[in-house]
Amino acid sequence: MSSVFALPSWQQHVHVPPSANPGGTVGRGVPDVAGDADPETGYEVLVDGETTAIGGTSAVAPLWAGFVTIANKVIGQPVGYLNPVLYSLPSTAQAFRDITEGNNDIAGTGDVYSAAPGWDPCTGLGSPVANRLIAALQQFEQQSKSQA
Repeated sequence: MSSVFALPSWQQHVHVPPSANPGGTVGRGVPDVAGDADPETGYEVLVDGETTAIGGTSAVAPLWAGFVTIANKVIGQPVGYLNPVLYSLPSTAQAFRDITEGNNDIAGTGDVYSAAPGWDPCTGLGSPVANRLIAALQQFEQQSKSQA
C-alpha cells in the first residue's frame, strides 16, 4: 500500500487495507494484477545453454507487456491506461484467476499481506485469463465508443 499516493477513485470498492508500514495509512493499493512469480513454477528459459525456471517481477512485467501488445493488436488500437478499466470490468467477464491462497512473506518476517477472494494486496485482481480479458477489453472499448 502506498503511503505516498492517495487511494484512486477506481479502487474505492476493493477495500484496500491500511499499509503495514508505520502510520498505517490507506493509499493506492498495489499490486493491480499478478502473474506466476514463483521461480519454482514460473517461466522456463534458456540461459547460457542451461534450462532454468525464473519468476518474480522480472518475469511478470514482460508477461503483461506481451499481453498488452497482443490485446492492442486484437482490438486494433492501443488499450491505453488500463488500471481504471481493469477495476471496472464485470466479474462475469471472468477475466482474472482469483488467487486466494498464499502470502508475500518471502523473508519469513511475518509482516505479510495474504491472498484472499477478490482484490487483495498480495495478488491484486489476480492473474490474467488472456482470451477472456481481451474479450472484456474489446467490449469495454465498444461501449466507450457507443457512449461517445
